[in-house]
Amino acid sequence: MMKHLVAAFVLLCATSAGFAQMKIGHINSEAIMQNLPEAVDAQRTLDALVASWEAELQKMQADWKKKYDEYDKRKLILTEQSRAKEERELRELDQSISDYRNRKFGQNGELFQKQNDVMKPIQNKIFKVLEDIAKDDNFDYIFDKSGDILLLYATSKYDLTETVLRRMQSFGK
Repeated sequence: MMKHLVAAFVLLCATSAGFAQMKIGHINSEAIMQNLPEAVDAQRTLDALVASWEAELQKMQADWKKKYDEYDKRKLILTEQSRAKEERELRELDQSISDYRNRKFGQNGELFQKQNDVMKPIQNKIFKVLEDIAKDDNFDYIFDKSGDILLLYATSKYDLTETVLRRMQSFGK
């Protein structure tokens, strides 16, 4: 859907007389990140961190499985009180595994924070270089064609935000 909107935008710009001098460019941010040594090093650091967390998670899951298997073999001979105690311990262990997974890999987990800490400065440098290139070479719009097409730079002379807001406020009056 996004690609269709971008294509329609580019077609509109290309055919419109008012936009005849518009200059549009694109980059592939994935290719930049894969070929930028500092980004490759940062990704290696993140990958090593993830590998250590996944190893710890696998160890925790193996411990839970071992404990469950032992319980499963003995549950018929355990007293009701002992069975309830071991089942509670298994639930607690399962909960600690889930908590660990969320703490490390969850939406606001350590991985998210580390990615932000490590990659954000690199992305900021890329955006600064991109902005400098756009201004130096008079680009009006620059898109990122890796994955979904994203608008990375737009010159302010084509920003219609204020115009739309003014018209929305007076719409229907």
